[in-house]
Amino acid sequence: MDYEAIRYGLDGPVATITLNRPEKLNAYTARMGAELSDALRKADGDDAVRVVILTGEGRGFCAGADISAGGGSFDTTGGGAGARNFGEGGAGSADRDGAGFIHAMFNSRKPIIAAFNGPAVGVGITLALPSDIKIASTSAKFGFVFARRGLTPEAASAWFLPQLVGLPQALRWCLEGKMIGPDEALKAGLISEIIEPPDLLFRAREIALEIADNTAPVSVALTRQLLWRFASADDPFGLLKVDGPFVQALGSTPDVKEGVTAFLEKRPPAFPGRVSTDMPKGYPWWTEHA
Repeated sequence: MDYEAIRYGLDGPVATITLNRPEKLNAYTARMGAELSDALRKADGDDAVRVVILTGEGRGFCAGADISAGGGSFDTTGGGAGARNFGEGGAGSADRDGAGFIHAMFNSRKPIIAAFNGPAVGVGITLALPSDIKIASTSAKFGFVFARRGLTPEAASAWFLPQLVGLPQALRWCLEGKMIGPDEALKAGLISEIIEPPDLLFRAREIALEIADNTAPVSVALTRQLLWRFASADDPFGLLKVDGPFVQALGSTPDVKEGVTAFLEKRPPAFPGRVSTDMPKGYPWWTEHA
């Protein structure tokens, strides 16, 4: 797929996806959603990629949906202008690969770091909620502004946001619809660090390499899914049925032998396992009864 609304770059074990409509503050379109979905799947299928960084070009991360069509910007009926924003390839819609970018991000076997270089508003913030680590520059701000536009939260954000900041905070932000500064976002737990703008991508890559250089790809892939899928479970018993067998299955693998040996020898590990070929039996467990 040729990319027009994003850029995809590789540097060692790190893939960087950059939202790339800077003249529109990277405003979202369905084309951007389809390209983002494709890029996430490309990274997921490449064993050379260990971590994905998601950021924006220019002054903004993503200003939200492209509203250049004015009041009809969200109208998807009868070929309305909103089809350009939320038609094929949108957050939850079926694109050419069968699912939207939220599905691709949530099911990713690679950890995703969102580096908010500027404002992230509406779909511009909800598209990044399934990322695993979120950092922001001092110039970033966030807005769950849907109620101020007569809309409701999308991209499954009514599920993701309470997972991240708790239901009371999610309700406050979504019902008021006001802009949120980086300090408030940090205090609530939406982001984990605030960085000066020139250092943002350097810090994102530093975090990415900490993961890539020291952890096992298969272990990270499983850990990411266990945390996301069971954090909101009513009890731990479903998780116990899954995590125990995985520990047993992994215990005899070359990855565990290498991890323990490297620790005892006080050297960096060189894990041989690959997510393309070495995921243990039982993964993905959530599709058993689909």
